[in-house]
Amino acid sequence: MFSLMKIAVRNLVRYKRRTFLTASLITIGVVFVLVFIALSGSFKNMMVSQITDSFLGHMQIHKKGYVASIDTLPLTMNMGTQAIKKVKKAISDVPEIEAYSMRIKFGGMFSNFIETTNIRLNGVYPEEEMKAAPLFPERIIEGEKHIVKGEILVPELLAKGMKVKLGDVIVIVATNKDGSVNGKQFKVGGILESATGPGGRDGYIHIDDALEVLRMDELQISEIALRINNFANLGAVHAKLSGILSRELNKEGKPIFEVHTWEKLSPFYNIARMIDLMTFSIKLMLIAIVLVSIMNVMIMAVYERIREIGTIAAMGTLPKKILSMFLVEGFSLGILGAVIGNVIGVSIVYILNISKITFNFGRQTGLVLEPTVNFIDIFTISTIVIIVSVLASLQPAFKASRMEPIKALRHV
Repeated sequence: MFSLMKIAVRNLVRYKRRTFLTASLITIGVVFVLVFIALSGSFKNMMVSQITDSFLGHMQIHKKGYVASIDTLPLTMNMGTQAIKKVKKAISDVPEIEAYSMRIKFGGMFSNFIETTNIRLNGVYPEEEMKAAPLFPERIIEGEKHIVKGEILVPELLAKGMKVKLGDVIVIVATNKDGSVNGKQFKVGGILESATGPGGRDGYIHIDDALEVLRMDELQISEIALRINNFANLGAVHAKLSGILSRELNKEGKPIFEVHTWEKLSPFYNIARMIDLMTFSIKLMLIAIVLVSIMNVMIMAVYERIREIGTIAAMGTLPKKILSMFLVEGFSLGILGAVIGNVIGVSIVYILNISKITFNFGRQTGLVLEPTVNFIDIFTISTIVIIVSVLASLQPAFKASRMEPIKALRHV
């Protein structure tokens, strides 16, 4: 094998220009894919983080059927005291969950005593909400970055439309599940920046105030937002928690609860899927570049070295030895392009990190792009390049190994 490698390297050196052009093409492809994966991955992670850490959470638990009718925010599908205990027990059995926030979600009327409009409200425990959605305080653009009893955080668009500001007194009127109407005065304690996507225009109040407005004698919860300690394990944690809660059945023997990841709750998951699809397409382009370039150079190598092939065949070199010689040449080209491409690609990503490129996402401005390339990406791309290089060399190598020595020696 070592002797074959020496012959392959010597042959590549003999045709410096061709080798340089082919290796350069492979290198450019590897660099392009690495940088694209790093940039698109960074944007995707930033987008997901803004959605999950601002208001949505990594996962949510609801009573079965709540998500299907979430547009109406049905109070009749809230979780009662016993259901909450069961969910808390399930959460405690999953150590990967580091925080959760219980929420009461309901619709109401927002009045500044002059005009009235509708509003969606979230009653939360402030400490729980800040832990489950750590970026939530950054959305409070005016006022103290917390939620206190008797105050309301008003979404920015609604505050502008209703001309309310910090310290103003407003009234929230809501209908409870029994059909009775109740109202309560609130002081505007903060203006909330609207996040991108559903839930971005919701107002927030303390959960005790929500219970008072809705005239609830005991705690009832619409949803529980969860945050896990390692987002990469989201699928495994979701499966584990779903398995535990699926054992809780109603009188008809059907599951009481449903668990959804952020992907099922946000339309921006489609954008994340598009980014993944684009990344896959770029990898296919890399395969095409390597396949065409390697196959082209190996076909030319076989054509130009027909007499040489005939000579070594006449000397008794076995066909499989000739086949291996050309395969090793393609293998060497693949390694050369992959190594140089990885070095240049990682260097460019490092420079991009130092440059601190910023971009805007929805109403979020000044987000810093932090492209990263992990070992798995480098290994995957390098493996693809090397395997495709060998496969591209297979047909020309097979042709060379099947040549008749006499015909090859007669070739001019």
